[in-house]
Amino acid sequence: MLARKSIIPEEFGVPGLASRMPRKPVFRDRVNKARFIAKNGSCNLAHKNIREQGRFLQDVFTTLVDLKWRFTLVIFTTTFVSSWLLFAMSWWLVAFAHGDLGQERDRELYLDLDPGRHNRTQCVTGVKSFTSAFLFSIEVQVTIGFGGRMITEHCPTAITVLIMQNIIGLIINAVMLGCIFMKTAQSNRRAETLIFSRHAVIAVRNNCLCFMIRIGDLRKSMIIGATVRLQVVRKTTTPEGEVIPIHQIDVQTETALASNSLFLLAPLIICHIIDKNSPLYDLSAMELQCSDLEVIVILEGVVETTGITTQARTSYVSDEIQWGHRFVPIVTEEEGVYSVDYSKFGNTVKVTTPRCSARELDEKPSILIQTLQKSELSHQNSLRKRNSMRRNNSMRKNAGGSGGLRRNNSGLLTPKVQFFTPTEGGQNLNAVT
Repeated sequence: MLARKSIIPEEFGVPGLASRMPRKPVFRDRVNKARFIAKNGSCNLAHKNIREQGRFLQDVFTTLVDLKWRFTLVIFTTTFVSSWLLFAMSWWLVAFAHGDLGQERDRELYLDLDPGRHNRTQCVTGVKSFTSAFLFSIEVQVTIGFGGRMITEHCPTAITVLIMQNIIGLIINAVMLGCIFMKTAQSNRRAETLIFSRHAVIAVRNNCLCFMIRIGDLRKSMIIGATVRLQVVRKTTTPEGEVIPIHQIDVQTETALASNSLFLLAPLIICHIIDKNSPLYDLSAMELQCSDLEVIVILEGVVETTGITTQARTSYVSDEIQWGHRFVPIVTEEEGVYSVDYSKFGNTVKVTTPRCSARELDEKPSILIQTLQKSELSHQNSLRKRNSMRRNNSMRKNAGGSGGLRRNNSGLLTPKVQFFTPTEGGQNLNAVT
């Protein structure tokens, strides 16, 4: 026996009405969360309680490059002075062992007793004290060679010390000068001229709700193979109850979908379509203000002049995302040349945008149509008001011009002319005008 169909249609039943009811936005107090990436690209992360500190010494070169300039310069100076002092001590010991330090004194004292004593060959000529040994060490390592001090071929120990100092000095020069060069040519210096817009915007583009930012390069030398990656960082909790404080979610952009690199010749607007795969899909304008998400933007590429890979970073928190705004155009053509006005790089203008989430727009496309229709009507009304104001201003100008003409014409009236007629006596004249 078939079940009798209900008198009430299914679309008006409780399940049907519940499915068609608009989703109520969930609001919560926004917690002031620390940024993961600062606006200048630095990471807001502190490493604590690292027990294996010796791992940093296994990669000495990278450790030296990562140090601050003041520490690098101190290590640079200390290394060279220490090597000079160490080999100065070696040269002094060689001269002391060979008896060269007191040879001048002995020459004066025992010249009469032993005339051939002063003819003995020295290991290093001119080294008479530790100061002279230190000066000779500097001359050997930096290859100055003033000519006053030099080694002789009669002392194999001095030749061995000379070879060791040359090899060790070359190694120290290579490491320290390479460290200084890498610090001056670091990729983050090139990133100083890669700029991002101060705010991100969300607006309708090609009938889709989009998240947009603007990037630019201030130098004429290009970034080869530039790519942009977006990530949303937020605190999430898994169904098992595990709390992930920094959950990184990749966000696709139009360039990533096309699998092509950017041609960053002029400022570009990077667009992310908020679809069902986007972490912003369920956020409305009000929910975005209460959320604690952070959108990280990473721009990577190869510097054209040096060939070094560079990376620029920034981030946008919910307070820095403007809903219902669009970037103003900054590229114009002037006398056959494209000109970029960087004074308007971060300027935005308000546009009509639905305040609901992208999910609600997909479920009810009529919201977007009604919003666009209202925007068109308001635009037409503003045009009408503007045209009427222009007409009124032109009519006032015309009225003011005609009144001025009247005043000017009144000043151009014919002056009165008096004619006199003689009387009978010929003496009294009557004025006739």
